Amino acid sequence: MRKIERFKSLTKKAKNIVITTHIHPDADGIGSEIALCMALKSFGKNAICVNECELLERYKYLDPEGVVLSYETFKEKHKDLDIDLFIVTDTNSLNRIGSNVQSLVTVSRDLLFIDHHPCPRELAKIHCIDTTMAATGELVGTLIESIGVEFTKEMALPLYTSILIDTSSFRYPTVTGNTHRLIGKLMDTGVEPPEAYNAIYGTKKITYMQMLGVVLSSARTTKDEKIAWLRLTEKDLDRYAVDTEDTHGFINHLLILDNIKVACMFRQIETKVKISLRSAGDIDVGVMAQALGGGGHNHSAATVVEGQIGEVIKETIPKLQMMLDEND
Repeated sequence: MRKIERFKSLTKKAKNIVITTHIHPDADGIGSEIALCMALKSFGKNAICVNECELLERYKYLDPEGVVLSYETFKEKHKDLDIDLFIVTDTNSLNRIGSNVQSLVTVSRDLLFIDHHPCPRELAKIHCIDTTMAATGELVGTLIESIGVEFTKEMALPLYTSILIDTSSFRYPTVTGNTHRLIGKLMDTGVEPPEAYNAIYGTKKITYMQMLGVVLSSARTTKDEKIAWLRLTEKDLDRYAVDTEDTHGFINHLLILDNIKVACMFRQIETKVKISLRSAGDIDVGVMAQALGGGGHNHSAATVVEGQIGEVIKETIPKLQMMLDEND
């Protein structure tokens, strides 16, 4: 496959390799960069992960060797590093990696995106981008195997976690037999699914359960019950002292509803509203998100718009209904 050969070619000739992911990274981006960094180190490369900001405390257990540095720390320790290859995981847009880290691209000899998000065909041809993969972590696992590096538990845990998170515990339609075959290899290193699940999702306080109840009680549907939505405000987060990261899975509760086609969650962020979309079947919510100014996968997508949550809901649901009706 062209993408694997390009990865092998670029990594073979590179000595100093810098790896990053998008700003406000999730477990897929973080797990992918950590595992790839460890694999390239074992392959004899001087590999370093550099993110715009330091890892959040909740993700540091995925990085026991401390391979992820903030941009500030990188500049203190490696300001004169001659970068041969700059790898970006879990996004195919330089605008999403942060302005400071983006400056490192200009001093690197080669650039490589490793991602599973949709992109222009021309971009996919010259990078390692595969939208059939369930997670960037699955693609990274395949690339690691292609250079003959054996998985260690330290590599396997972040990869397992990246796939676990980006598939909502293996429930999305992008999960294939190959996904599970890779998971099997990761588990063979000693990764325990219950421990991995509990570590990333964490134990919760009673206030989390209380806020979940409040958010679920906001659930509404269209008359035909094909579109359902939740609403989440900053006031809710402040009142129950819940981390925003812990709310990302709330939308998935809607996918069990009868007749559901599209699930939505509206979250107020200062003067903007983030609209998250999930598909319960063959509806392409990535296209819907694009129509609203965002993007994503056919089963999981999002956009951010200006406005207050109440008005945004009133304006958005009819648009989604119109797009859904076009598919009938």
